[in-house]
Amino acid sequence: MKAAPVKRTYSKLPVWIVEDHHEVVPHIYRAIASRHLPLSGVKMVHLDSHPDLLISVNMSAKTVFDKEALFSELSIENWIMPMVFAGHVSHVAWLHPYWAQQIKEGEHYMCVGKDKSTGTIRVTSTDDYFLSDALYVPTDQLEDSKPLHLRVVNVDPVGTSHSSHTSQKEDHTAVKKPKINANNEADTQPSTCTLQPPDGSSTSGNSHSPDTQTQPAEGSAAHVVSGLLGLIEQNDAYILDIDLDFFSCKNPFKDLYTQEEYSILQELYSFKRPKEDVDEGELSDCVERRTRQLEDLEAAFADLLEDDSQNTIDRWSANPGMKSLAKLVRSLKERTEVPDYEMVHQAGLTCDYSELPHHISSEDEIQRLLQAVQLVVKTLPKPTIVTISRSSLDEYCPAEQVDSIQSSMLEILETLFGSLDVHKDYESSTEESTSKSS
Repeated sequence: MKAAPVKRTYSKLPVWIVEDHHEVVPHIYRAIASRHLPLSGVKMVHLDSHPDLLISVNMSAKTVFDKEALFSELSIENWIMPMVFAGHVSHVAWLHPYWAQQIKEGEHYMCVGKDKSTGTIRVTSTDDYFLSDALYVPTDQLEDSKPLHLRVVNVDPVGTSHSSHTSQKEDHTAVKKPKINANNEADTQPSTCTLQPPDGSSTSGNSHSPDTQTQPAEGSAAHVVSGLLGLIEQNDAYILDIDLDFFSCKNPFKDLYTQEEYSILQELYSFKRPKEDVDEGELSDCVERRTRQLEDLEAAFADLLEDDSQNTIDRWSANPGMKSLAKLVRSLKERTEVPDYEMVHQAGLTCDYSELPHHISSEDEIQRLLQAVQLVVKTLPKPTIVTISRSSLDEYCPAEQVDSIQSSMLEILETLFGSLDVHKDYESSTEESTSKSS
């Protein structure tokens, strides 16, 4: 039997700083190729105002195994799941600020695999985050599936009472808790994906709530640390991944459209949640309806891009659920002679069961969030690599705040882990873009 490859260590902690979040993937792959990260079972602590766990709807599963093709198809919201399907990443802890509530708090166990009918990548999670993008399929419809253990943990700024945020958070009481069957295993697949937590307990509730009398306040650093216990262990090689919009976050589409236009987009792209405790057939029907809805909207705006005459507008507005399209186009054309209908569609895709997070933090709140992150990361073993996304050119992190946040984050990492090997990848990308444009 061959001996396991020797795990290598860096002399200094490498920190890769990129502009767009998916640009971290090549650096992660290089760390895997050089045996600093394992080929499989990689864990990631992911600090972000967005989960980034979507999947490109039409990406062929085989693309994942063509590195250059994969890199060219990734974007900021869908770069993690291909690494899960490839078998590299198996555990993700999404640490989110209180204003980001896209996925239910707690534990989630799901399979990520190839849809037998379409050859695309799909998941077995029934959380609205995945249903609203029509990404759900039943387990028996997947092949070559891989397990993902997702842990979602809220992080509050230091010195903040958890109760003080209850009025600031959106009302997510209607967000459906993912339903996982403890016996739901892809045992007929070439690569078995089990949906059992490490301790073997049932996943039917999909989240674990220990005795609240012994638990620290939700959102506190102690609460976050307790949420990471058992996920990141002392000798684990793991990725510490930080999007700087974790500290201050904009919804850039709100600057592009009026409130009325944004409201119409929410109406056009609204997602109707299935009822609680529905069966697989009803879930599949929900996904089929959602797929048709999104395909129709994509086709409508593609048509308008070619011809936004009144005939085209009237034809699409006559479709069920699309009556308000005419009002939207009229408003857009009043403000700009040639609306960017492709961008309008992209904005609409963010308007489903919840809005994109939008919370521009004060300097004081940024500092208190930085303190919270320092307290949490201090308890973790040293990461194998750190990846940082600025997210400023697309305005998810306010441009006037990003440099200060980045500098503070680097100071924290140096304080905790000593000398760093910092690679400001975004600087070369910016220079290259400038050179091409000139």
